[in-house]
Amino acid sequence: MERMEQRQGFLSALPVGLLLAAIFVAPLLVVFLFSFMPARVFTLAHMPSFENYRYFVEQGYYLSLFRSLGMAAAATVLLFIVSYPLAYGMAKVFGKFTLVITVGVVVSLFVSENIRLFGWVLTLMKGGMLLGTLKAWTGLELESWLYDVPIIIFGLVYAYFPFMLFPLAQGIAMVPDEVRLAASDLGASRTRIFLEIDLPLAMPGIVVGGLLSFVLAAGAMAESKLLGGQQVIVMADEVETAFTYGQNWPLGSALSVILIAIIGGLAFFALRRIDLDRIMGRKA
Repeated sequence: MERMEQRQGFLSALPVGLLLAAIFVAPLLVVFLFSFMPARVFTLAHMPSFENYRYFVEQGYYLSLFRSLGMAAAATVLLFIVSYPLAYGMAKVFGKFTLVITVGVVVSLFVSENIRLFGWVLTLMKGGMLLGTLKAWTGLELESWLYDVPIIIFGLVYAYFPFMLFPLAQGIAMVPDEVRLAASDLGASRTRIFLEIDLPLAMPGIVVGGLLSFVLAAGAMAESKLLGGQQVIVMADEVETAFTYGQNWPLGSALSVILIAIIGGLAFFALRRIDLDRIMGRKA
């Protein structure tokens, strides 16, 4: 009986599996194959060549990769710090007002990310709304805050705030109030309750929010282009340049494969290190 149910489940999932393979796995496979082509070759008939992966080291593309991963990690940490108080309030304090906050955050996603970032460019540029107003009121002329790493990290935090907030709020909602109250009655301090109860029991939401934020931030390009003004080059910029201006599809494919492999490896390592089933009580 169990084997029959498994077979029926497999047959039911087969159409969706084939569709996902066609629209997701197949393009990745083509990109992987193209990464072994010689430079500026647009056919799969010249396999294999490892020169594109050699260029990754020789031409210094690894610097852009480290820059992308570093900014993504910094943005993820800042997102957790910024999101946790609001997520806690949404899960435990605000009650029906949580719906208002949720709608407000979701509505912001209805506006294109590029348009929202352009708004910050107009606000922070020299002579823009913020610095121009400050100069008019005080006479001070400050340099623009744009075109540097900190403002790009700010853009990543701003753009991917919902992707940390909502999983984190869901994770915090899973923490039973009775456990926290019991720990408090037994004399545990607020810091100990936070470190030994709140964080471990909310870990599923923290992991999901952290992975979503890190993966999206590591592959982001709009923030570096608009807020960084091409002064800070990230890996996604290198990929776009190779595919478009450079017309070097094999090199762009190789850079894409390296980025996907590293981000996927880090995500897999994080999921392997944290037993979500045990945390969520599905496994003894």
